Amino acid sequence: MFIESYLGKNKPGSGKAGCIEIICGSMFSGKTEELIRRLNRAILAKQKVEIFKPALDTRYHEFDVVSHNENAIRSTPVQFAEDILLRAGNCDVVGIDEAQFFDTQIVEVVVKLANAGKRVILAGLDMDFAGKPFEPMPQLMAVAEYVTKVHAICMKCGDLASYSFRLSDSKQKVVLGEKNAYEARCRKCFYEDKA
Repeated sequence: MFIESYLGKNKPGSGKAGCIEIICGSMFSGKTEELIRRLNRAILAKQKVEIFKPALDTRYHEFDVVSHNENAIRSTPVQFAEDILLRAGNCDVVGIDEAQFFDTQIVEVVVKLANAGKRVILAGLDMDFAGKPFEPMPQLMAVAEYVTKVHAICMKCGDLASYSFRLSDSKQKVVLGEKNAYEARCRKCFYEDKA
């Protein structure tokens, strides 16, 4: 992958600028899986890696970042985005899962980290259950050097899916859930069932 080969030659701390990478998409699209893959490659390259997730996300594990496929990597749960600055220390790579659950300070935090020469990799939902941009992801994508949009498979028709369809009638913006609460949907199936 171009990003990883480029960063291998321009490691943070070598006087080069850091960067911001975003992995976004719907639920069940493999965002966390891709985040874990990139972080494991950085660990194999003997880079110092720190990983963070929002403290409210305890669906699979209180501390670890865990994908729907049950791959896991240790992490530090934090309440606020600014807590990441205090804990990132002298690492080379910062991983952040479920970025959409952080406060708006996350944008300033990741810019500071990248400006300090760190490679910052974030994964998060780009749209909420209503199909609207999930703040602060649009701002994060705007300041990122690299944005990767991953797709799931529509649970109704089998096409590529980029929407997270909530199975309940709840109108709350944040409802933690898994396959019992959400399904991946293509545009057509998402809007047919929203009507």
